[in-house]
Amino acid sequence: MTQRSPEPGDPDPVFEALADPTRRAVIEALADDGPTTLSDLTRRLPVTRQAVAKHLAVLQDAGLVDTSGPVRGRMYSFTPQPLTDAMTWIVDVGAGWDERLARLKRQVERRA
Repeated sequence: MTQRSPEPGDPDPVFEALADPTRRAVIEALADDGPTTLSDLTRRLPVTRQAVAKHLAVLQDAGLVDTSGPVRGRMYSFTPQPLTDAMTWIVDVGAGWDERLARLKRQVERRA
């Protein structure tokens, strides 16, 4: 299966990645502790090393995790920009609903 690179500003991969509680825990660990290795993450989480590696791959495909260094001892770090883009999308959608609800309120008040 070929993974697609997330389009800048596309919130779908971020929401899909964050739908899993273990992946959210990985993000929290990376955000709290900074760059860390797969081994260090595995010690922190109640899942196997293989499971952590798979979760990291999904997070990396969503653009939320970046890697550096050689394969052995590779460092994983949190990349906040895709999360910021998803939050911007949520705010924009919310603003649209606020506007619609305000118009509906005005119409209802005119009829009352």
